[in-house]
Amino acid sequence: MLAADLPTGRILNDYKYHLSSTEFETVDVIKDLGVVFDSDFTFVSHCKEKINKAFSMLGLIKRNFIYRTEETFVMLYKSLVRCHLEYANSVTVWNPYRQK
Repeated sequence: MLAADLPTGRILNDYKYHLSSTEFETVDVIKDLGVVFDSDFTFVSHCKEKINKAFSMLGLIKRNFIYRTEETFVMLYKSLVRCHLEYANSVTVWNPYRQK
């Protein structure tokens, strides 16, 4: 492939890492301590996963707690939904530094 055929602004790096003749597997997304890291460090997949988990918890509340007061809903929301949105969602993850 000629240098003129490469996409502009990006260099294709297909590095293969080895440790005692064992080649490491290349992955695009990895999960570590509940945080999803992608190859571009954009945390888009992490945010999507956390939002989906929060929606599933809201569905659980809706299905299982038919007669709920506002006070009960707030307590359930704080204990079942908000914890998923707050865990490992520091400013680094939610900061829109790539916003155009």
